[in-house]
Order: sequence, then structure tokens, then C-alpha cells
Amino acid sequence: MGYKDVYQSWQNDPEAFWMQAAEAIDWDKKPSKALFERGNDLFEWYADGMVNTCWNAVDRHVVAGNGDRVALIYDSPITGTQSKTTYAQLQSQTAALAGALRAKGIDKGDRVIIYMPMVPEAIVAMLACARIGAIHSVVFGGFAAHELAVRIDDARPKAILAASCGIEPGRVIPYKPLIDGAIDQSRHKPEFTVILQREHGLADLRDGVDFDWHAFQNGATPAECLPVEGTHPAYILYTSGTTGAPKGVVRPTGGHLVALNWTMKNVYNVNPGEVFWAASDVGWVVGHSYICYGPLIHGNTSVVFEGKPVGTPDAGTFWRVIAEHGVKSFFTAPTAFRAVKRDDPKGVFLKQHDISGLRAIYLAGERADPDTIEWMQNLTGKPVYDHWWQTETGYTIAGNPVGIEALPVKIGSPTVAMPGYDVHILDEGGHEVPPGTLGAIAIKLPLPPGTLPTLWNAEDRFRKSYLSHFPGYYETGDAGMKDADGYLWIMARTDDVINVAGHRLSTGGMEEVLAAHPDVAECAVIGVADDLKGQLPMGFVCLTKGVNRPHDEITRECIKLVRDQIGPVAAFKLCAVVDRLPKTRSGKILRRTMVQIADGEAYKMPATIDDPAILDEIRGTLQTLGYAKERQPS
Repeated sequence: MGYKDVYQSWQNDPEAFWMQAAEAIDWDKKPSKALFERGNDLFEWYADGMVNTCWNAVDRHVVAGNGDRVALIYDSPITGTQSKTTYAQLQSQTAALAGALRAKGIDKGDRVIIYMPMVPEAIVAMLACARIGAIHSVVFGGFAAHELAVRIDDARPKAILAASCGIEPGRVIPYKPLIDGAIDQSRHKPEFTVILQREHGLADLRDGVDFDWHAFQNGATPAECLPVEGTHPAYILYTSGTTGAPKGVVRPTGGHLVALNWTMKNVYNVNPGEVFWAASDVGWVVGHSYICYGPLIHGNTSVVFEGKPVGTPDAGTFWRVIAEHGVKSFFTAPTAFRAVKRDDPKGVFLKQHDISGLRAIYLAGERADPDTIEWMQNLTGKPVYDHWWQTETGYTIAGNPVGIEALPVKIGSPTVAMPGYDVHILDEGGHEVPPGTLGAIAIKLPLPPGTLPTLWNAEDRFRKSYLSHFPGYYETGDAGMKDADGYLWIMARTDDVINVAGHRLSTGGMEEVLAAHPDVAECAVIGVADDLKGQLPMGFVCLTKGVNRPHDEITRECIKLVRDQIGPVAAFKLCAVVDRLPKTRSGKILRRTMVQIADGEAYKMPATIDDPAILDEIRGTLQTLGYAKERQPS
């Protein structure tokens, strides 16, 4: 069956499609049906089934005779260490930690915050919670105390599992003072913390409250896997909300297992036993879905990477890891490859490594500009597949289903909707727009298995954020269009569609043009307030390493490119060269914050920002261009 046949089979009988997909999972009690309608546009999947995530991700592979298969490869160029963990070892480690947690009073439904860097113990912590039905909430290691406190108050965890420190190039970040500060600030007080001591920065532990990771587990009876309902939350993952308050995305256990297992072959085209690498962090949804759960559920080997695309030690790190560990499918954010391209535009480092075993490269998390994709294709000779999804969905909305059929790539498009997703492009009134017309991207309800059924303790906010604008649809918050072949084109966040003298224009389209300039390594376009035209586009470009031409010459060329390719209607006259762009740690450019600075609005320092000092640099550039009143973050 080709893609169209598979998608049609889902459309014809969604119930049969998802019940068949569920056959690949070990159920303690098989569900009687797939979809349960709860009314008022709320839906659940596999609600009467009983299942355990850790069993499916770990134990069943051991029982099947694959205990010696490597489950995790830990590669840390930051610390200069590597290790491998087999499925049998992972089983004993998760059972031991789960047993110790249970002995300390952690039961089914209790929440546990995990605050760790990219180390194998972070995966063990997630799986140990799943083993006993505890609900984990991973918070990116190194998050500010205030942001951690907000999550503590919302999730109300009984315990925090953490490391003593995180390690960044050139610096060590002590975690314990941040945890202590968060607990001091929070109204809810966790009962205890368990700390993995790292030699680069040991933490001071308080008797009776803080426990050493290894000593905590000594003498504990290993825990068996506890079956939970298909609707039981596997985890809560906080995503930034437009109000500044984080939204706790809930991930239901049964649908999560079924959907992630389905994607490993159908989307990423890997077979059990092969090495899959998602270069992300467990603090993000990609880390949940494709470092921890997806590969392990499917029986793959997953790479846990503690490093950066450049600087640990150089722009060849990705290629070394792929070659050294035999990676078959590689998944990262476009911004990571833009960093590699900026440092090594001619691919000198790639020539030092044999990546012939790599089948394909997958991109998600930030719009993949055609120039970066073409550079990667030409450099590596590998297919590069953009695909589009969100924290809320947990896996691919639109992609190239290579394991079913490799569809022709249209550079700039993440290809087509996956089974389960009925994607529509709507105008403000909720009406379908013609092919090639920019509109709001919405998904007809119900969403497929594994996607969010609600927000943690915030059903009203869930409805307001996702369901109220277009009744009967999930509003993605992204803007784009479909072409005549059904390919999706994701152009910008809805907030990033700007209105210039009545013309709705995509900032993503302008970024595409700027990125094609030979001297531009990375760029961003925002809309700034203008008394005459409503909004004007403003471009920021980072240059490729080694470019020494005058900046005003380059910006003139950039302005001409946009005017030539998009037209005078864009009114693109503002452009500046900057050293770097403000980003989250997952690589998303903070365009909304840049707009707020430009327009002199109060803004909240984003919790996920990689380096707050960059905003001061951006403010200086904006002031040079005649924008950005002096306004400090709230």
C-alpha cells in the first residue's frame, strides 16, 4: 500500500485503523474500541484498555530475547565520556529506581518533576515513573528558579529527581541552588529530592530531604510494571503560553504508545535494533517522543547526546556521532544545521567522517528554509525531510511517510498530512480557502491517539486556547496553505503573519528569500508597528563565518532580493546584520519578544531563552533602526 491507500484506509474506517495499530502494543487488557467520545468536543482513546509504558519500552524486549541489544548510547563530548546501556540493564535500573520511589510513597497518579541534563539517568527517571504509574513532568535542567516554582505549583509533585549540575561549553551550572530557590518560592512543597551527583559540581544534600541517587536505591525491592488505564496521563509537559503562564500538555498513555510506535517505521523508516538519533533534549517534546519513548517502544537504539552542534569541539560533531554509532535516521532542528553551515559552509568536517550508513535527515521545531535544506542535501547526498508537529500533538502532523512510500520532496513543504490528521486551511470566519491561499491551519476533530486530550487542571484554558476559535477544529496557531497536490506549506505562526497596508504577508516567505543570499547563514523577519501601513517587515541577518564585506552593502542586497521576489507590496526596507538571534534552548527564534521590544511593549523574559544578553543586543540594533523604546522586561 502506498501513502494514499494508507491515508484513505484511515479516512474510511478510523476505528479499524487505530485498533489495528494498537495490535503492535502489549496490553494487559486490550481495549474494546479505539475512540471514546466524551461530548463537547472532548475525546479519549483506548479508554478501557490497561497497559504499561515501561513494559512496552523495556521489559517486553528483554522477554523477547533482546536483552543484550543496546537501548541507549550516551555520547557526551562536553565531558569526554561515552557509555552503552542494554535493554536488560535498563530494565534493572528502572525497576530499582521505581522500587525506591514506591518505597518512599510515590504511587500511581503522583507527580514527579525531573530536572536533569542529557544523561542516561534522565531516561531511567522517566521510565521509572511510568513503571509505577507516576506522572512525570520533565523541566529543562537549568531553568530559572521562578519558572521551576511555577511548574511545581501547577503539577504539585511529591518528589523531584535531579542532577547536581548541568555542563555547558566553558561553564558548569549548579542545579541544587535553583531547585532550593524554586521550592522556597513555591506554595507547594515536594516531600523529597533525589540528586544524581556529578563530579563536575557536587551538591550539598540536606539530611532527610535530599537523597543521593545511588544510596536512595540501595536495598529497595525492584518494582514490577503496574498496568494503568489507556487514558492515564503518562506525563505533563509545559509549553509556553501566550499569556506567559505555562500550559501543562497532558499525554495519555495508550494513544502515546500506539502512535509513537507507528511513526518509528512509517515516518522515520527504522527497523527494531537500528540506531535512531534525535539531537534534542529531554526537556522538550522531541526528547520525550524520540529520545526516550518512541525508539525504545519500537526496540531501537537511541542516542543520548550531551553536546552542541558546534563548539563541542567543532562543527563536525554531528557527523562524528552519526559515523561512530551507525545512526540510520537523524532528527534535529533546522537551527542546529544553520549553526553548522555558518561555521563550516563547505563541509570540511564532514569529509573526516563516513556517514554512508545514514539513510535520511529529519528536521522539525522551526521552519526549515529551502536554502539550508539544499545545502544539506548537496553536502551529504542524503534526503532531507522537513516535518511539522507540535508539543501538543507529540508526533508528526505532516511529514514524508518514507516507511510507507517516499513521496517527492517539495523543498519548503513538510509534505502531507499523516493518518489521523484531517488538516484544513481556514479564513477568519472558519471557511476553507482555495489551494495556494494563506490561512489558519486547523485540524478537524477528533485529534488522533497520543495527542493532548486537555491541559493539566485547565480544561477551560484548553478550550479557549485550541477549540473556541474554530468550532469542531483544533487550532494549531500556525499559518500556511495547501497546494493542488495536497502538500502543506507552513509559513509562520499565526502571530507572525503581518498586515502591511491591508496585505496579509508571511514573514516566513520573506525569511526564505533572505536565507538564499549567499552571505546569510541565518535570518528572522518580524512585523513592527507603523502609523501609516499598520505594520512593516524588519529583517535580521546573521552572516556566514568568514564574510568580511560591508554590512550596509549586504543589507541593501537583502532588501533588493525581497523587493524583487515578493514585490514592493512587502514594503521591505528595514534590515540589519546581527551577530546572533535570540532563541529558546530548542532552537526556536523568539520573534514575538523581538516584536514586543521593537514596539516598546512590556515583555516577559522567556523562560526558555538560551542567552538573555542577546535581547540587549537586539534592542541596540532596533534603536539604531529607529525602534525600541527603553522598556525593561516585566
